[in-house]
Amino acid sequence: MEPTVSISGLFKNYGKVKALQGLDLTIEAGQIYGLLGPNGSGKSTLIKTLVGAVKPTAGKVLVLGKAMPRESRSVRSRLGYMPQNPALYGDISVRANVKFFAQAHKLDRLEERGDQVLAFVGLIDQAGRKAEILSGGLKQRCSLACALVHEPELLLLDEPTAGVDPVLKEGFWKYFQALKDQGKTIIITTHLMDEPLLCDRLGILREGQMIVDNTPGSILSRGKTEVTLEIAGTQITKEVSDYSRELPGILSQYGLKPGLSKISIRQENLEDIFLRLLKEKVKG
Repeated sequence: MEPTVSISGLFKNYGKVKALQGLDLTIEAGQIYGLLGPNGSGKSTLIKTLVGAVKPTAGKVLVLGKAMPRESRSVRSRLGYMPQNPALYGDISVRANVKFFAQAHKLDRLEERGDQVLAFVGLIDQAGRKAEILSGGLKQRCSLACALVHEPELLLLDEPTAGVDPVLKEGFWKYFQALKDQGKTIIITTHLMDEPLLCDRLGILREGQMIVDNTPGSILSRGKTEVTLEIAGTQITKEVSDYSRELPGILSQYGLKPGLSKISIRQENLEDIFLRLLKEKVKG
């Protein structure tokens, strides 16, 4: 099976601003791929390039086997895009918004398909309300329904849970996992450090470059651990890479004497690792 996304040597400049610098990336089908990076790192530019809304300065971009943006029309019906700020028509109902997007894709059974996707995102009871009076979280759900109505193979989500409460965010991720189980590929940008752990693979962008492309577990394994021993009122701190293997050696140095009154262990979490990687010197 060919990759859903294949990128090589991607550059995108806005005048003197280098948004993407020689990006290489492959995303396999049926994955949830998370994109991390600070503001200005190139996440949104990358998403817009995949959608076909941005023309690269240089490089090759294949989405579902089609060259972007040249063949974007042939791909449009196979991908769904949810922008960071919901693009809804506020003066019409939730159902009408979803129907509008369904009509744009020339779908049959508009009403039936619209109700199916509204039920999927938990909005069937809100279908008659105008979009402008919805809460922020419900607008996000409506935006997701509009992106899903034509049953895309690839879903591109630009910070879909920004400003969403924890309960609703949990519901969103249930939707994403259900879509993955259906064989869909999802690319999601986020600033929240708990969400990347739910992805199959992560890419970390910094200044337009992909500095890490790996599984969450592999990235977490880069974390360091501080082991602090308190012996007879004195604190001794050791930094280790794999404390489960190195801790016995540290303890053996002190013979597990009665004076050892406390052991404290602090492991780096994903946010610690992410910030450390961002501060490391950019190569090239």
